[in-house]
Amino acid sequence: MGVTPLAIMLGLTAAALWWLAGHEDYRPFMPGLVEGAAVTMRITVAGAILAVAAALTAGLARLYAPAPLRWLAVTYVELFRGTSALVQLFWLFFVLPQFGVTIDAFTVAVLALGLNVGAYGAEVVRGAVLAVPLHQWEAGLALNLSRRQIVARIILPQAVVAMIPPWGNLFIELLKGTSLVSLITLADLTFRAQQMNQTTMQTGPIFTLVLLGYLFMSLTITIGMRLMERRAIRGLGRRA
Repeated sequence: MGVTPLAIMLGLTAAALWWLAGHEDYRPFMPGLVEGAAVTMRITVAGAILAVAAALTAGLARLYAPAPLRWLAVTYVELFRGTSALVQLFWLFFVLPQFGVTIDAFTVAVLALGLNVGAYGAEVVRGAVLAVPLHQWEAGLALNLSRRQIVARIILPQAVVAMIPPWGNLFIELLKGTSLVSLITLADLTFRAQQMNQTTMQTGPIFTLVLLGYLFMSLTITIGMRLMERRAIRGLGRRA
């Protein structure tokens, strides 16, 4: 799907939220849900930055680092892919204090979700780099470039184009995964909705707003990634 249909969907979602915000059955819940959505977006953005950094580090380490660092990267990827994000949240928030390490809830959320998504992203990075044709390496060697220069100047710019679509999916998974942080006392969008529902029992209006809120945020991410992909493709002189 192109950017235009997604932009139309985003506009319709925003219009629906705006209309519901003025409706007497929905208006009382908007301020609290907006505050919760702000927490959700903060976790998503911080987690995404950590995920990209972890994925690039681990993905490239698996390909080019010395053996000890490769083993460390493999351990990280398999540990965080092979265990539940919820268990990781609980372990960081409830188990680490038993060893004298206490981390605030927001940092735990960013660490657990960011590293979890980063583990999946590491495989995206590795696959995208391996997909770059071998003759690109040969061209770099012919230009007398070092291995690091070949990776930084030739391989990664091409691999990034292939990484962007799957990273868009991973960022949306990260956004949806933030609903777990309500279990470690963070007042995100889901937490606020649950609180309001327990108090008012107005399940329909509350979770209609929550559904549209998550849809609005996910569409925003999708459009942003599509535009980034177009720009990256044009940067390589290809057709978008």
